[in-house]
Amino acid sequence: MGRLLALAAALIAAALIAWWGERTPEPVAASAPATAFSAERAMADVRVIARVPHPMGSPENQQVRDYLVGRMTALGLSPQVRRDNAYTHRTVRGDVFVSGGAVENVIGVLPGRDRSLPAVALMAHYDSVPGSPGAADDAAGVAAALEIARAVKAQGVPARDLMLVITDGEESGLLGANAFFKRDPLARRIGLLLNMEARGGGGRVQMFETSAGNGPLIDLLSRTGEQPTSSSLSVFIYEKMPNDTDFTESKKVGVSGLNYAFIGRQFDYHSATSTPANLDRGTLQDLGDQVLATGRAAAFATTLPGKGEDAVYSQVFGDLIFAYPAWGGWLVLLVAAGLIAVGVSRARRIEPLVWTDIARGAGATLFAVLGSAAVLHFARRATGADFGYVEQRFLLAQVSRWEAAVMLLAVGFLVMAAAELARGRRKVALVPLAAGIAGSALGGFDQTGLILGVAAALVAVAAYGRPVGRAGAWTGVLTISLVAAVAAQIAAPATAYMFAWPLLLAGVGAAASAMSCRRGPATLALLGLLAALGLAWIAGTAHGLFLGLDMPELLAATVWLAAILIWPLAQPEEGAPPARLVGPVLLVAGLAVLVAVRLNTPWDARYPQAVHVAYHLDQDTGRAWRVSSLARTPWVNAVLTADGGAVARRDTWALRRPHEAAPARPEPMAAPTLSLAAQPDGSLVLAALPPAGARQISVQLRANTAVAIENIAGLPFSASLKPGSWSRVSWEASPQGFGMRLRPAGPGALDVRYVATWDDWPTGAQALPAQPKAQMGFDTSGSTIVSGTRRFTW
Repeated sequence: MGRLLALAAALIAAALIAWWGERTPEPVAASAPATAFSAERAMADVRVIARVPHPMGSPENQQVRDYLVGRMTALGLSPQVRRDNAYTHRTVRGDVFVSGGAVENVIGVLPGRDRSLPAVALMAHYDSVPGSPGAADDAAGVAAALEIARAVKAQGVPARDLMLVITDGEESGLLGANAFFKRDPLARRIGLLLNMEARGGGGRVQMFETSAGNGPLIDLLSRTGEQPTSSSLSVFIYEKMPNDTDFTESKKVGVSGLNYAFIGRQFDYHSATSTPANLDRGTLQDLGDQVLATGRAAAFATTLPGKGEDAVYSQVFGDLIFAYPAWGGWLVLLVAAGLIAVGVSRARRIEPLVWTDIARGAGATLFAVLGSAAVLHFARRATGADFGYVEQRFLLAQVSRWEAAVMLLAVGFLVMAAAELARGRRKVALVPLAAGIAGSALGGFDQTGLILGVAAALVAVAAYGRPVGRAGAWTGVLTISLVAAVAAQIAAPATAYMFAWPLLLAGVGAAASAMSCRRGPATLALLGLLAALGLAWIAGTAHGLFLGLDMPELLAATVWLAAILIWPLAQPEEGAPPARLVGPVLLVAGLAVLVAVRLNTPWDARYPQAVHVAYHLDQDTGRAWRVSSLARTPWVNAVLTADGGAVARRDTWALRRPHEAAPARPEPMAAPTLSLAAQPDGSLVLAALPPAGARQISVQLRANTAVAIENIAGLPFSASLKPGSWSRVSWEASPQGFGMRLRPAGPGALDVRYVATWDDWPTGAQALPAQPKAQMGFDTSGSTIVSGTRRFTW
């Protein structure tokens, strides 16, 4: 019973410590000292910036620009609006895809004592996506930058300039940052950049990305950070992901820096609910506290961090960050292995350690990992939510309930795997096997789930089959974990600490308890304390993975880490009835919460269902449609059928995905102006001028001969149109449109498709009905689209 109580105490304590660590600070009042960051002061800017959606090029975004100029002027930052064109592009199987536009970055500078020194820069973007006020992404970052500049100025004149780089067009492809870091001479003055971003509406702020050679930067962070949340694991993972922020553009040109963001409350990300009222003010305070602490220290320092060896690091609790060079990981593993060896040596004096028990313990570890992955994979399918950001919103609207289900299932499976090893029953293999098979009954054949379930079952058949002693089993758990840690240290040193640190804690417990052979209250108390501290730290990683990736099966990695510490408490004496029921009880509780998630309809005024409607006019045929690409609710159906047309499934090149559509009354809409002019040097200039009021124009190009693109909007470009295939150029925020210089290999023809988009509904069309509070327009909902074709020859 003592071991069971120690297990329960460790789990509860770990949960409480982890919860405490994820709490955001209390927002500081506007009456706070002038040198402090105040979320309430910053909220005044958030309310103005995020009053309404303000995508790049919109009149609303221009109002935000002018507001920022006024605020920076009042702060004495001598702001400049730096205008430029910019584009990003990619080539897929020979087809060229370009996104670009006219950007207006707002740059302000707080002068330092020595203006020749490299500047410290604070960066955020002021545009939002269509349909979202963008209170979190990224009005919070812009407001934090303004408040930080005010606080730094209140402290005195810094040693070097503090520059505010408030970019435009981030949501359209990092366009403002692209223009700034490629061509703006001010960018070359920056010695340290702190970027502020968001992928949610709350939660703790994470410093999740650094520039290369980050050792000195992490040293700065560890010395100055205000309860920073960061790890080399997050940096490693983010580098492998396709995600980008403005920080991507600064990294390309070698600017040293740190990238901050928060990802809690993801329902509000790029959503109409990302309003000032819904922004977590504690998160804004956290963002300001962290960036001000490090930014101010750098601004008043005589030198800035240089480049060095990348660090292996993580915050532990509070302000404490452990960091060391990559080679230091070997020392940590050596100490952990030594402690484990001491534990094994002491255990052998008390009872024999059979090698088969050690092997079965290692196998049970793999079973816990594979089996929990199978169960968690099944749970994701069992929610009924499809994959994709919009589809995932069903879960984001009830994210706490969904996370509770995931954590209960993960911990329950681990505890069950350990407890059943004491009895050695192979029937435990049926749990992941059933999960793997059941996944195919929920939305079609599930190859991943079946592989995980079968693999876990096969491992269970090999590892289980007879009772295994706890000391031998834990030795097997630690041995296979040590092997995994060595492999990680070789392949990816930045991640190896995730195994090494729990192994170090477990090594202390193993040495002190003789691999848990000692059974006194003091031993259980020590094992419980070590487990609580380690599990709380692991839970923070698990929470981050849960929020960052819609792949709960990846949490099986944290199940492995937890097994290192929890095994001597989770594996009871052979046949101990209360202890062996803990895992099944947690699993049943997790399934009950999962059923609640599946059956719940979460939509309400705070978490409305996303819908999308648009008006599309085909100017070639003169026909029009009312279209919808998301859920077809009664309100959406009323919009689609307002002109009496029947709804049918439709697919057209002009819209990027299949959609529901109903014929609509054609409204007179202006078309873009397209022209192709031959130049004296043999090149051609394609000019695309959007109709008045259209915020975006997109052209698709198909040539019947080889054609090279030499520049776009006056910017050098090097790519070729693949004959017979369509390439696309999208351009925003430029009433003057854009031009492309083309150089054909010889005579030929160019087919051009155009799409122009307005952010509002056609003035002559029947107005949209009032929207239910439990629904919200998403992204470009309510927009007007015209499309057509042209053909040019030369």
